[in-house]
Amino acid sequence: METYTFVAEEKARIDKWMSERSDWSRSQIQDWIKAGDLLVNGQIVKPNYKLQEGDEIVVTVPDAVELEVLPENIPLDVVYEDEDVIVVNKARGMVVHPAAGHTSGTLVNALLYHCDDLSGINGVKRPGIVHRIDKDTTGLLMVAKNDVAHESLASQLKDRKIKREYIALVHGEVAHELGTIEAPIGRDTNDRQRMTVTDKNAKEAITHFRLLERYKDFTLVECKLETGRTHQIRVHMRYIGHPLAGDPKYGPRRTIQLNGQALHAATLGFFHPRTNKWLEFEAKLPADFEAELAKLDKIEKTR
Repeated sequence: METYTFVAEEKARIDKWMSERSDWSRSQIQDWIKAGDLLVNGQIVKPNYKLQEGDEIVVTVPDAVELEVLPENIPLDVVYEDEDVIVVNKARGMVVHPAAGHTSGTLVNALLYHCDDLSGINGVKRPGIVHRIDKDTTGLLMVAKNDVAHESLASQLKDRKIKREYIALVHGEVAHELGTIEAPIGRDTNDRQRMTVTDKNAKEAITHFRLLERYKDFTLVECKLETGRTHQIRVHMRYIGHPLAGDPKYGPRRTIQLNGQALHAATLGFFHPRTNKWLEFEAKLPADFEAELAKLDKIEKTR
């Protein structure tokens, strides 16, 4: 249990003011207010309380309760496996690891059933998880089966040695055949569930893209990650005016009939943590993605 103290320097709604000055979401702050874990001038307030200049806010953050992560017999598309590493082709709709609201049905639950020798570096909730892809993004993900493998793969990620290429369908006609988006990404202060291109509390983010196919109102592109920020491709493509088709968080409401963004982790390459041999894997587009492409009117290339 930890306690944090803030002093308001302006008039503002408390949950909004707090979320802009911390990594806590507005909903989390509201929950703490309702539970009496957040006090203003020593008093319990309502979630819509309007702060006054000089108000003292004391937040007592309850100790986190570890989730019990249980093995579940969920089918996995295992592309590669040995004593050190598993590469899986993740299905759309599968959350990678347990969290609030998703305590079962995750990739971790499935992995624990599939094998009992995952890396423990990331703790009980994220055993073996070296990197993530979003719930509704499909494609390749590597998982470490021991701590030595985990450290090697994590180091390769940090040093930008991992090859990660994605296929994305975006709105509009992308003008350039090739391009690089170099724009820092941080949390959106107006919506803590979203990321955005910003200079405030942001990290370097670089995405390279290559045009694959043009369709009426859409473009199919290959995106290569140089960095791996949360929602990076989704944020970067929106930033240049071409949000992903089907993206409920960053794209327009009316789009293709897909349960989530049209984004697929198609290629994954890394040096094997034990042998140092280069391994590279590819995964075909899922059937629902292919079906949506088949509905679109292709624009023939002209010289």
